[in-house]
Amino acid sequence: MSTIFSKIVSGEISAYKVAESNDFLAFLDLSPLAKGHVLVIPKRETDYIFDINDDEYMALWVFSKIVAQGIQRVFPCKKIGIAVIGLEVAHAHIHLVPLNNVSDLNFSGPRLSLTNEELTETSEKIRESIINVTADN
Repeated sequence: MSTIFSKIVSGEISAYKVAESNDFLAFLDLSPLAKGHVLVIPKRETDYIFDINDDEYMALWVFSKIVAQGIQRVFPCKKIGIAVIGLEVAHAHIHLVPLNNVSDLNFSGPRLSLTNEELTETSEKIRESIINVTADN
């Protein structure tokens, strides 16, 4: 069964993309915990992150690191928090969230409601920052 994330990968559903490779996609969470909250997914649909083959698993984390560096350039914070929960969508994904406090990674707390303009601006800024991160390396 095709998940909402697979439909984003195929282009059936639009998303505020911040980075993309042949194998992975990063896009803004539409109900973010904080501005700059990004989801990173493998394009190949796999429900459970630990079912991903080793090479793809390691590459997913390297891709996530690049995205996190871009987020932190746009949204200065103490750290980029990482969460892998995997219950709400049956497609492996990593949450990257700008953090200043432990409570910033509370998924049962309130979520932000951003306008299309805010989401577009945020995705553009992160995307540009990621280009700069990869150019610096």
